[in-house]
Amino acid sequence: MKPKVKKGTVLIMGVSSFIGSNLAEHFKDDYKVIGTYHNTPIEIDGVLCVPCDVLVKAEVQSVLYAFRPDVTIYCAGISSVMECARREEFADALNTSGLFNVAEYCQRYKSQICYISSGYVFGGEDKNYLEMDIPDAITTYGRTQAAAEFYIQKTSLNYLIFRCSRVYGRGINPSQATWFELMQKKLTDGQSTSMDDNVQVGFLDVAYLSMIIRICIEKNVSNRLLQVSTKDAMTHYNFAKKYAQIFSVQEDLITRSKWALPLSKNNMRAGSGDKLAFKLDISNIEGYLNIDMPSIEESLKFTLKRLQGSSVDTTAKKSSRGEGIKFI
Repeated sequence: MKPKVKKGTVLIMGVSSFIGSNLAEHFKDDYKVIGTYHNTPIEIDGVLCVPCDVLVKAEVQSVLYAFRPDVTIYCAGISSVMECARREEFADALNTSGLFNVAEYCQRYKSQICYISSGYVFGGEDKNYLEMDIPDAITTYGRTQAAAEFYIQKTSLNYLIFRCSRVYGRGINPSQATWFELMQKKLTDGQSTSMDDNVQVGFLDVAYLSMIIRICIEKNVSNRLLQVSTKDAMTHYNFAKKYAQIFSVQEDLITRSKWALPLSKNNMRAGSGDKLAFKLDISNIEGYLNIDMPSIEESLKFTLKRLQGSSVDTTAKKSSRGEGIKFI
């Protein structure tokens, strides 16, 4: 039996991260996947993992030169709003300077740079934000991502930016459980958990993001910023309630709370007690790729099948919209 021919090489900077490890698992069967890590050595079957500090230009150049990837996905950096606020200088370094180094050498070695941003680049107003809306971040996390988006769009000749809603799922590092894993464990163990009821976001299974990135790569999409989200948005409290209904756990274990959202010092809404919403308009990605994004409920039902090992289509199905596809 002939070995399977790989479609190309994908380099994931920050493969030990939650999103990075999930992308590696998604791409490894059909692509040659290289992953880099810094302080967290990691092993993934079928993936070559090598050390690299994105803040050291020589190390970044060595990796890009050695493997000449077709696509480089930047998953390094700090993705916690709280951690970015506590360590602003380090967040600036990893979320912007590290990306600048990677983008520079992607340009030199003709690799498409793919950056994963978030709706936190916006100011939290109760509206559906469009791709063309000017970022007005109110958190350090959002500010660093907005700076990264701007840099890539102004300097890269071959890029993809995915501005995402809240992405959830399970990671590969047991010592760094995701908020979703912590919530799951508490509810499964019959423990009460308090969830934020102040900030509205979309909630999308990480597998959907993997599928969308794959579609874009295989369609040779370039120089686009696409917003990726569920059709609807809700608070973490309402998401947990919806999770309890679908996963058949006790709803009364979930209590309302208001999580601290550290606002950056120079924003106009500092001290505001208003509820916030980071809702992304997805009409562009649905029209451009001819796909149908799921609701939060549909995403959770997909998650249930995926995590329980049921048969589930991890690509897409054609819908009644002709050549369009609908994620299930």
